[in-house]
Amino acid sequence: MRTVQGLTTDNDPRVGCGPLIPALAETNRPLRQQIFERVRAAGQIARVQVAKDLSVSPATVTTITSELIEAGFIEEIAITRDGDQGRGRPSVALGVRADAHYVVGMKLSDREYTAVLMDFAGNRIADDSIVRKPGQMALTDMLDAAEELLERVCAKAGIAKADLSAIGLGVPGFVDCARGQVLWSPVLIERDAALASAASHRFGIDVQIDNDANLVILAELWFGVGRSLSDFAVVTIEHGVGMGIVLNHRIYRGANGLGMELGHTKVQLDGALCRCGQRGCLEAYIADYALAREATTALNWSHKEGQSMAVLLESLFNHAKAGNSAARSIFRRAGRYLAVGLSTVVNIFDPSLIILSGERMRYDYLYANETMDELASLITTAGRGMPVIETHAWGDLLWAHGAAALALAHVSENFLSPSRAVAAQ
Repeated sequence: MRTVQGLTTDNDPRVGCGPLIPALAETNRPLRQQIFERVRAAGQIARVQVAKDLSVSPATVTTITSELIEAGFIEEIAITRDGDQGRGRPSVALGVRADAHYVVGMKLSDREYTAVLMDFAGNRIADDSIVRKPGQMALTDMLDAAEELLERVCAKAGIAKADLSAIGLGVPGFVDCARGQVLWSPVLIERDAALASAASHRFGIDVQIDNDANLVILAELWFGVGRSLSDFAVVTIEHGVGMGIVLNHRIYRGANGLGMELGHTKVQLDGALCRCGQRGCLEAYIADYALAREATTALNWSHKEGQSMAVLLESLFNHAKAGNSAARSIFRRAGRYLAVGLSTVVNIFDPSLIILSGERMRYDYLYANETMDELASLITTAGRGMPVIETHAWGDLLWAHGAAALALAHVSENFLSPSRAVAAQ
């Protein structure tokens, strides 16, 4: 297993953003959408290469790219190669017109709101965050805080809020992104809250919402190691446990858009109480509140109940590192349950890569060698080996990048394929 730090694009326009989908993998999508996505993914690409990649005629590419240029979606870029100076006209490539649209992506958690503002080419222009008091809040209070953050990040970027084309919001819990509803979330008092329409009305901007774990997989799919992978999984461990799955270069949500709730799969009937209200969920054994609950009992830390979760967990980790057997046993138990959850993912989906992401990845006891050995014993091999497992120790900006990708996908698909529902990318 290896740990990866940071995003891969680093605002380099030649790198591009979005899934790197092989030619002929998705012929059911409108051709102009395929052409635009090819340009966006490449960063800079010649017309002849687009035609070659998509197996269509150069004349067809010229016609469609002319339409996209006229619409302001892409533009011609003069490229000077080494040795070309003073030798006639420079070569011309196509690229996304960065200033055509601007979007904001936000992650709304129970401890911090994080935002990133991007241009249409996927370059980060500005980012910001605000700390909030832990616990649930009313929808109106959530929107107040989100609006404050939105105004701050726009001010940093020097871009008026009215110039934004879309906003992506991510929250933990059960999210119906198609309807824009949050059925349940640990950060919201209300159930079945119409977050997308309420936020759109408040901000005066089109808002798309999704489960926050899906934001991580969108970030990996658009800006990370998942760009060239057809199938991979992300498991997030923070205040809860989430999962996202990519199948054939597209995020999979299930028939009702509510699938991939790994944290709420049952690992023990009538087991520990989960914050969703049910018992025996995987989350109730490996999320931060589960570790804190174990520490309070096993280490007799009832006097620390007034401490913040972050301070308590850091103390638990330090005790484990120092050799405290009770602290180590807490992480060991959580690691075994994590192995059970990961084995379920492997046995059902057989992904080529599993990415472990989130703040809890700092606690390496969760994915120690013992946990990986346990995982190996739980998967059905049948001639296959262990999937590649990586830990990505990124901060909250990762989630905000995924929310921005959600907004970018919405903007481009609204124009390129208005008759289709927005396909998650």
